Formats: sequence, structure tokens, C-alpha cells
Amino acid sequence: MPKPTEHKSVQSRILQYATDIEWVYISRTEAEQRREFNAKGISSREKAKNASRFFNDILYCKVKKFNPKFTESKEELIRMLNSPLPDIFGNRDFLRFIQGEKTYFNKEENREFNLILIDFDHPENNCYEVTEEYYLFNGRYANREDVVFLINGIPVLVIECKNATKDEAIAIGVDQIRRYHSETPEFFVPEQIFTVTESIGFSYGVTWNTVKRNIFNWKSLTGEGIKEEIGNLEAKIKSFCAKQNILDYIKKFIVFAEKDEELNKYILRQHQKTAVDKIIERAHEKKKTRGLIWHTQGSGKPIP
Repeated sequence: MPKPTEHKSVQSRILQYATDIEWVYISRTEAEQRREFNAKGISSREKAKNASRFFNDILYCKVKKFNPKFTESKEELIRMLNSPLPDIFGNRDFLRFIQGEKTYFNKEENREFNLILIDFDHPENNCYEVTEEYYLFNGRYANREDVVFLINGIPVLVIECKNATKDEAIAIGVDQIRRYHSETPEFFVPEQIFTVTESIGFSYGVTWNTVKRNIFNWKSLTGEGIKEEIGNLEAKIKSFCAKQNILDYIKKFIVFAEKDEELNKYILRQHQKTAVDKIIERAHEKKKTRGLIWHTQGSGKPIP
């Protein structure tokens, strides 16, 4: 039996740490069944050709639970969620779906209602799953993502795993994410966040923005705050991939903005997110009426 590669070792560790924080592991085989791969003994590419990007059944079940007035079929729901184009504009539209800003029409009441895909107010009502070797073939190119996290059947986060023995492993991983954007952009309509790790470093960013200056190192969270730490993949996975952290990012801390007539996407850095959380916490204080956030020059005080 061949020894597992370092790449696979990193991947298996991530899956273990994810299950430790109560993401439910879904095998590749089961994930492909949920995505309705054609299972007629034909090639992997042909099986995947018309496969869904979602876990259709759990997604439809949650939509019916969160939206009692939604009367459309599962097929109509998936058609609706497949409507955004595979580009940054489609990704922005899909984030609006995730954040509950898109609507559906109820014929009986002759009015629009907000479509709820994720319950941010009651996180325990959501379904949190993680799978591996997430395959997509768009008719021209085929790619496979290492680890994918899904909420209610919607892929929201991808982790690219690399071999720590390679020089510039993180940069190689980011280049691979870049290539996926070029070849199989359909991956990145629903997916909002990507990370790359070789078990020593842990870099994160948002899909549709792979510019080096907008990719950041995730630092360990300790009782004393944010701490720079080499390695300790377990701590980084368990803090970054914590359910509430992912919910917070996709609900509040991803920003689209136009610059020079071009749409850009940004994610708040770790200390920016912490600062916003503390500002809100202080704002709700009944006795304390003032506060100060101090950052050094060049630390990222402006938030896009």
C-alpha cells in the first residue's frame, strides 16, 4: 500500500480538525451522489458534466424550512441559484443570495419575500459539512478542489493543500486557485473564501481576488488575543474554520467595491474583524460611552 503524500497528510489532518469542531465529514463518493453525478459507469468527466455544485436535497430541505411560503420545486430552486454568471458579478449576486437579500415570488400572496438560505440568527439550525476531492467538469476543463466546506449544501470555503517539502508551497497553492478561476470559474460562483496551507503557513483571501497584497496570514487566537505562530495547523483550522467565524465572514466581512470602474472584492483582515466586533460590543455597553481603537501606521486601519 503506497504511503500517503504530505499533501494528503495535510488534507486528512484538516478533515480531522474540522470534524473536531463539528463539521460533518461527507466522503467524496457520498458527495458526488448528493451532487447527482450520472452513475452509469461512464468516465468521471462525463459523470460530472451535468452535476450540481450543491447538495441539492439538503439545500432544498433547508429552504423549505426557512421559507414556509416558498412553493417552487427543487429543480426551480437550483435553476435560480445557477442563474448568476461565473464571474465576480455572479459571485456578488450569489453572496446576496447567501445573505438573504434576494427574493422569491409567492403567487398566493402576490408579493416578494426574502429568500433565506442560511440562518444567521440561529446558527444551530444550519447544516455544516465538509468534503474532499470536489470535482467539476465544465465541458472544457476539469479540476478538483482539495477540501470544501458547505453550509446547508452550499459550498462557501475551499482549502488548497500543498506539500510542505516544496519551496514556495503557499505561492504554488495560490497559483492553483488562480488557475481554477481561469479554467473552472463555476467553482467560484457560490464559494466566497479560499485558504492555502502546507501545514506551516495558513493564508486566506476571497475568491475573485488573488492579488498577493490581498491574501493574508491567519494567526492563532489565544486568550491574550491574536498571536503570530509558525505551524500549529490544528489551532488555525479550529479558529479560522469555526462555524461562527465562517458565518461572520460571509454575512458581514466580505466587501464588494468599485475602483477605477472595476468591481473588486475584499475580505477584512483578522485584526479589522476583531476591531469591528469590539466596536459593536462597546456600542452596546450601557455604562461605557467612549472607546479607542489604536493601530500602528500601515496596519490596515481603513476598511474597503
